Amino acid sequence: METVNKRVEKKQRPVRLVQFGEGNFLRGFVDYMVDVANEKGVFDGSVAIVKPIEAGNIEAFHDQDCVYTLILRGGTEKNPKVEKRIITSVDRVVDAYGEYEKFMELARLESLRFVVSNTTEAGIRYDETDSFELNPPKSYPGKLTKFLYERYKTFHGDANRGLILMPVELIEANGKNLRKCVLQLADLWKLEKGFTDWVKNSCVFCSTLVDRIVTGYPRDEVEALQKEFGYADRLIDTAEPFALWVIESDKPELVAKEFPMDKAGLPVIFTKDQTPYRERKVRILNGAHTSTVPGGFLAGFDYVGECMKDPVVRGFMEHAVFSEIVPTVHLPHDEVVAFANSVFERFENPFIHHSLLAITLNSVSKWKARVLPSLKDSLANTGKLPACLTFSFAALLTFDSSNRLEDGALVGDRNGKPYSIRDDASVLEFFRSSYGLPDAELAQKAAQNTDFWGEDLSKIPGFVDLVTKDLAQIHKYGMREAMRMVSTGEEGR
Repeated sequence: METVNKRVEKKQRPVRLVQFGEGNFLRGFVDYMVDVANEKGVFDGSVAIVKPIEAGNIEAFHDQDCVYTLILRGGTEKNPKVEKRIITSVDRVVDAYGEYEKFMELARLESLRFVVSNTTEAGIRYDETDSFELNPPKSYPGKLTKFLYERYKTFHGDANRGLILMPVELIEANGKNLRKCVLQLADLWKLEKGFTDWVKNSCVFCSTLVDRIVTGYPRDEVEALQKEFGYADRLIDTAEPFALWVIESDKPELVAKEFPMDKAGLPVIFTKDQTPYRERKVRILNGAHTSTVPGGFLAGFDYVGECMKDPVVRGFMEHAVFSEIVPTVHLPHDEVVAFANSVFERFENPFIHHSLLAITLNSVSKWKARVLPSLKDSLANTGKLPACLTFSFAALLTFDSSNRLEDGALVGDRNGKPYSIRDDASVLEFFRSSYGLPDAELAQKAAQNTDFWGEDLSKIPGFVDLVTKDLAQIHKYGMREAMRMVSTGEEGR
């Protein structure tokens, strides 16, 4: 069977966007939008993808000339809405480790104007142990700093060769944080003042918010889909139709003019303040995921859709969202409730087989960004800890419980079957070394880890005691029953 790239004529366009990350989300979101904008005639450019970590391979990209199929599916089982699109916007994929010189060549491209990244919430972090001498530096900010320095040197500090950076990592003020990391590393590495001035004055760091459920490679359907398509594709990506990209900068008009995705009818908003959009999305959609998924998985489910059909897990999520999260969002109540209802409709999408294990990637940083702010605001508003959000901390500790480390991941146990726990190395080591601690000690030790949460959670009155009780409930009754008890307020908790 011929490969997908044989079915289309791929137009060569100048590389205008470098993308750190070859994962499903960026391919189903950014590369899709660039593809549509190219087709609509409002953006003539292609994407060069950088694989920013050593793990994984990019053979499929090379074999298919970076062409792949994206399937957007929504609606209902009786009234499905399906769009299939062959994406041709990716020009090349480069391995930052195995093809370092090709990585640096991208920095020298005259046509380059944009940088997008998705290195998870843990990716935008200053690492004082990173080194300029490494090819490439080990952290994402390190790689980016050296990339920008190469561009600065190539064009002799030309102000017109600065870049517009649009990270999509789900942390607050992602652009501002990335800029701070770059400047810290420039200082650490003693790079000349001219470079730091160029970064400050010629590069635009946008803080962004993205929203689309991308479920990735449809492993269980690939054979049938390829038979339907009549071609082979090892990079098929799947997602929901809904999408939103909010791009914040001090110069939104400039960014909008150069990156006119909205002119192609795409759901992209350029603004000076994306805070209201971010708070609504992160707290409700992502907060619903992060507060429910570890418990839902240990209750025996593998996909979000399964959780939505289970009255206990769904009941837990509904209580967490409508009773504990919605009141903390700083927008009109009716508008927030309407958004929350739309989120549940998206979770029920029969075509979205969203793996719970995929959502658990880097759960600690996700819990900090997505759940902790709602928990603290709910406590401030009501004077008591929100039951389900607090329970989600105990569920996270239970999910991450393991002392078996294999291939860079902890191996957990769900009813006798292993599962992978993937997080930052320091997180995995914490849970490995904490395995077997009594509930009270584990709750205290985890809450006090300021490296994880940015603060000592044990100072929140009653938090450690309630988490300890939740852990005991989980061990005594099992995860699903414990979730039912906490969401219904049943005695015994």
